[in-house]
Amino acid sequence: MKTCNFIGTRVDAITYDELFERCDRWLKDKQAKSKHIACVNVNCAVESYLNPEIAAIFDKADISGADSMPFVYWIKLLTGERCDRLYAPDIILKLCERSLQSNYRLFLYGGAEGVPEKMQSFLETSFPGINIVGAYSPPFRQLTPEEDREICDRINQTNPDFIIVGLGSPKQDKWMQAHLDTIPGTIMIASGAAFDFFGGTINQAPIFIQKSGFEWLFRLFQDPKRLWKRYTLYNVIFLWMFFLQIVGLKKFDSRKN
Repeated sequence: MKTCNFIGTRVDAITYDELFERCDRWLKDKQAKSKHIACVNVNCAVESYLNPEIAAIFDKADISGADSMPFVYWIKLLTGERCDRLYAPDIILKLCERSLQSNYRLFLYGGAEGVPEKMQSFLETSFPGINIVGAYSPPFRQLTPEEDREICDRINQTNPDFIIVGLGSPKQDKWMQAHLDTIPGTIMIASGAAFDFFGGTINQAPIFIQKSGFEWLFRLFQDPKRLWKRYTLYNVIFLWMFFLQIVGLKKFDSRKN
């Protein structure tokens, strides 16, 4: 699997078919350490550039997919490899389709109170027969060690194959890396706003906007107070640093690249 380096963050060239082939292989050993699938976009790359702790978390991900159409175009240009956008809502929908044949067991972890249950209802209506074994909205605050053990026990009792984690980036990736051993035998997928989309909290951009690479602008107009920093300041930082990278004025090391 070839990779590209975006201001120091590794992004893998991978298609959905390749992703699910790997997932099927991983799930043959339900006692193994869990796997972490990250969906990397400009925000993730800039967070990693600014914070070495976050950079280390994305570096450890088992798959670090491109959640950005410009990233996809650039990867195809540089590597000549096929590459899909690993967009969390699409991953979930494709996973649900495959689940009807493979009988995957899914657990939904994240979102505001009541949102994962609404998401579960949406997915069960859209994919009759899908096996969603649990849905839980954790508190926004830091969990106590006792609370964390309790939720880990709760998830383990359901024996999920996939845990869809929607805590926002990079919090969700931190949570996954911290629980790969305590919740073994699963595949954890960073899902960001998918909980809000499928839970009916916010509107998803139309397909043509998603493919254009300007979904960030659509989301910014919906929630400017919360997202202005991510989609204005971070975009400027990324564009400047990436320019320095491609003209060779600054080197960015990616340990797995």
